[in-house]
Amino acid sequence: MEKRKTLYGLLACIIILFILYALVTNFIIDPGAKAFLNRKIGLKRELNLLVWINVMHVHIVFACIAMATGLLNFSNRIFNKSRKFHRINGYVYLVSVLLVVITSGYMAPYATGGKITSMGFNVLNMIWLLTTIMALVQIKKKRIIRHQNWMIRSYAFCFTNLLIHLITFLFHQGFGLVYATSYIIGVYGSIVLLLVIPSFIIRDIGQSKEG
Repeated sequence: MEKRKTLYGLLACIIILFILYALVTNFIIDPGAKAFLNRKIGLKRELNLLVWINVMHVHIVFACIAMATGLLNFSNRIFNKSRKFHRINGYVYLVSVLLVVITSGYMAPYATGGKITSMGFNVLNMIWLLTTIMALVQIKKKRIIRHQNWMIRSYAFCFTNLLIHLITFLFHQGFGLVYATSYIIGVYGSIVLLLVIPSFIIRDIGQSKEG
């Protein structure tokens, strides 16, 4: 129990810092996303800059809401105090994921790296939406453990952006690959990690409950 509390506290600190970083960077330091747009070369579609930036801002806001609401719903303390809040918060998470997926779908054709990256983002979106719907289906059937497991799989995708940029940084700065190639590796590498890591977490939680 103490281990889970410590891990939850650490996760909460990381998420709070990441949300603050995302909001400050994209709404205060670089609201026009100039640094990110400079990486986009050879786009096959004409980019409507104003629309793209507005969609990106909506995407970021609801991605942050998804991270925050998902974190709250993993809190046993909050769950035990108010099941109603847990349920409402869960629906806020669901709507946030849906809006993130929709806005990501709009931005995918303009992704750095071209069509292959766009395909990767579409795969990510479909998996995230599917895992979230599965979590909803399971709780409607009163299958609590399965609901929790699917929520872990769904929530992992809140870290897509973080993982993509970490992998991209590793291959671009660490191995000297061009940015576009590193970004493609980041997208597909994150898909693999986001499918694999939750399985270990679910297995570890199951073992701790048995112990």
